[in-house]
Amino acid sequence: MKGIFSILVENKDGVLSQIAGLFSRRGFNIDSLAVGETDKHDVSSITIVSTADARTIDQIEKHLNKKMDVIKVRRLDEVKSVSLEMMLIKVSYTAQNRSSLIELCSVMGAKIMNVSAKSIMIEIHNTPDVVAEFLDLLRSFGILEVQRTGTISMAKS
Repeated sequence: MKGIFSILVENKDGVLSQIAGLFSRRGFNIDSLAVGETDKHDVSSITIVSTADARTIDQIEKHLNKKMDVIKVRRLDEVKSVSLEMMLIKVSYTAQNRSSLIELCSVMGAKIMNVSAKSIMIEIHNTPDVVAEFLDLLRSFGILEVQRTGTISMAKS
């Protein structure tokens, strides 16, 4: 089971360390972690994705709610929320496969950010599943470097 937690916290030193420590101490796994300031300078938003059984996901939520600097914890349903991830990926290419790579980018909605003599840097933002699928499709070209954000999620209206 996948647990998606949207957490509002006070924007103070050490808060992220406390949250990560909670996961570490209890042996909970973090699949994805994204942190950013909200529209209020003193409040940050943390999105954590964790895969575990239902009991463990419930425990994570309870432990997060006990943290002093946590303002609000929301557990998001995958179906009732929008989740996105961004990836920058540098891929090698040859004269023979360059057009195939460009076509793949076009079909997947990816954007070419930089082209050099032997590599292309590509940006994609989409659901985590589509980003992972795109990464798999690029393996045959020769991946040189990958940078991925964590998943960000928001409940639908």
